[in-house]
Order: sequence, then structure tokens, then C-alpha cells
Amino acid sequence: MQQIFENYFNLQVLKAAFPDVLAGFWVTVRAAVLIIAMGVSGGLGLALLRCLRNRLLDAAIRFYVEIFRTLPQLVVLIFIYFGLPYAGIRFSAFLSTVIALSAVLAAFSAEIFWAAIAAVPAGQWEAASALGFRRPQALFLFILPQAIRLALPLVTNRTIAITKGTAFGIAVSLQETLGSAQSVMSIKANSSPLTLAAGFYLLFFIPLVMFSRYLERHFSH
Repeated sequence: MQQIFENYFNLQVLKAAFPDVLAGFWVTVRAAVLIIAMGVSGGLGLALLRCLRNRLLDAAIRFYVEIFRTLPQLVVLIFIYFGLPYAGIRFSAFLSTVIALSAVLAAFSAEIFWAAIAAVPAGQWEAASALGFRRPQALFLFILPQAIRLALPLVTNRTIAITKGTAFGIAVSLQETLGSAQSVMSIKANSSPLTLAAGFYLLFFIPLVMFSRYLERHFSH
């Protein structure tokens, strides 16, 4: 037991590691906010584009969705950071992480939003048409609010799962929470910074999980 506390809960090491891990935590928060904003809005945009019923556009979106739903997040990140420079396109470690995870989240969100739009009864479209609304008006005024209500719990769960992938940023030397903790751990030769990093992750993600549970209960009625 003494060894566990010495290696994972060493107060001196935790105190020394706190500033660096806290700085890494703010990097994680900024990345997560951007990933959520870009991924969810991008997915909703792709789902709305599918409503245009353009066969070529629909095929392109479905291809994108299947590719990014299938590839591991780490593979996407490594390709963007290490592969794109060969094409003359360079992103920082931070932007590479945000772009990679946003692209994956957009793919999952697009599929969820599209399924929710398709799940709205056809009678809603017919009712809007009978009231004199054109298809775009019916989509935004009647169909989309119902679809978002259906999709939101699933999108929130998927968002949490993908946003935790910010830890993959360590593969491209991003000094987010885990990367900062590992840097201090290698200097101090003690694993306590990992405990501190775990605490910061819990601090950020537990409220998101609670919010997701609230949405599931609220929209299940």
C-alpha cells in the first residue's frame, strides 16, 4: 500500500506537476470545445446536404462518412500530421488533433442526424406542404427540430467518446493533459502526474456524461 501511495499519490510530485498538467488541461479544454463545435455542426451540415437528394453529393457524403467512421482516430491524426506535409500542407499538433477528431465526429454526427431526419414521419412533410410551406421551410421549421430532439442524446454520447481522443495528441507531441503528465513523469521518475491527469479528465468529462444522461431521460418521455 505504501508503494502505491508513493508511486501514484506522492504529494510532492503532485504539487510539482500541477502547473504543467493544468496548462495541458487547458489545451485539452480548448481542443475539446473546437472539436465539439466543428464536429457536430459539420455533421449537421452534411445531413442537411443529403436532404437535397443529389445523387452525386449523397454518394460523396456517404463515402466520407464510411471512411471516417471506419478508420481509427489515431490513424486519421497521424495521416494529417505526418502525411499531409508531403502534399505541402502542414498543421500544428494542436490543429492536427482538432481537425482529425472533428472529421471523425462529423462523420458519426452526420449519420445520426440523417437517421433522425429520416425517422420523422412522412406525414409531417405532408402536413407542412398542406399548410403552404415549401420543402426547405418545412425542413427547418418542422422536421429539423424534431430530428435534433431525436438525435441529441446519441450525438452527445458519441461526442464524449470521440472528444476523449484528445489524449491521442500525445502521438504528435501535443502537450495536452496526458502529454504534460507524461513529461513530468519522465523527469520525476514517478507516476503520480498520471493520477493528476486522470483527475483533470474526470473534472472535464463527468459533467458531460451527466449532461448526456439528462438528455437521455428528458427526451425519452
